[in-house]
Amino acid sequence: MYMHAGLSNEPMWHFISDHISRATASCFLCQHKEQIAGGDTHQAFLIKDTAARYFVKIRPHQGPLQLRHEAEGLTAIQATNTINTPRVVCHGITDEGNNSHEYLVQGFLRFTRPEASDWHALGAQLAQLHCPTERPPLDQKFGWSHNNYLGKTEQCNDTYQTWSVFFSECRIGAMLENLARQGHRLVNPDVFVTQTELFLQGHSPTPSLVHGDLWSGNVGHTGKGPVIFDPAVHFADRETDLAMTELFGRLPEPFYVAYHEAAPLKDGYEQRKQLYQLYHWLNHAVMFGDNYLDEAKSAIIRCQKMY
Repeated sequence: MYMHAGLSNEPMWHFISDHISRATASCFLCQHKEQIAGGDTHQAFLIKDTAARYFVKIRPHQGPLQLRHEAEGLTAIQATNTINTPRVVCHGITDEGNNSHEYLVQGFLRFTRPEASDWHALGAQLAQLHCPTERPPLDQKFGWSHNNYLGKTEQCNDTYQTWSVFFSECRIGAMLENLARQGHRLVNPDVFVTQTELFLQGHSPTPSLVHGDLWSGNVGHTGKGPVIFDPAVHFADRETDLAMTELFGRLPEPFYVAYHEAAPLKDGYEQRKQLYQLYHWLNHAVMFGDNYLDEAKSAIIRCQKMY
């Protein structure tokens, strides 16, 4: 449904239009907006005037600036020149007093129905993101310079030199703590975190910049190639992105063929995949509860059988 009359006079959209104009050095006045499908943390709109259109996310300005972290992640991935993300136009907070909103404006993308070649390109480009020609510095640590968000959940990004410690503490341990604060104790957290760290001790991956939440809903295809969005970036074992792509059903096979051709995985991935997917089951349990608590418990049991 399009909304027309008086739209440019709405304080929020006037503020955002002005920021777009300054960011693009081209006058933009929002004349039409259409609410479209968004995520769990925001509302999403297509806005346009006679010359341009943009995709905008908005959320009430309450607490941390979640969309700022998303903009940062998109920019970090785009800067690698390996795989496309939506163009970040501008980000900010509207001046509406107690009713202010955080917003993120992105270039509007028209998605197309992908062919096998498009999935193949996505796999090859993701491998380039994970394994760039120019290797990360020797002192690159796992984590990120600060916490960001995985959906609605704050993601712990404390930096560690050792992958087994980072993943066991900042991924599994932190998420079990979140669940415990909600009154859900699915396992003895101290014991399970120790078991996780011991299980991963023999695996020493190179820190790779990862998307962090790579499932089919965060992938699109355009006439200019594949696009990934809604990231939760950090430096991690690249296998974590691959594991996430298999959590809710695998992506089309050409994606995996191309990825493995460019960057084969090490032995033991099928076992580590169970553990890497557990992190996301735990996060879904934190955000949504209900059936995801049972899924998380089942995933814990599967991992315990490997330990």
